[in-house]
Amino acid sequence: MRVLIEVLHIVVGLLAALLIAALAAWAYPLAKHDIWLVTYVAMAAVVAMGVGPIRRAHAADKTKLDGAKLGRTPADG
Repeated sequence: MRVLIEVLHIVVGLLAALLIAALAAWAYPLAKHDIWLVTYVAMAAVVAMGVGPIRRAHAADKTKLDGAKLGRTPADG
């Protein structure tokens, strides 16, 4: 579940970058190529920054599922 939330955060970040870039390119067509170049770099940064949280979420979900298979609760340690 945590992984899904982290992936949704990345998708929302990418969609926001696309929206901002589209509006900026529309507002200033002379810089359209530069705007999209910066947007692609920003989108790559959003994905790169999302890798760590996804890995931590995956580990947390896996730990929770493994504990559930053994009949333990998070309070058991």
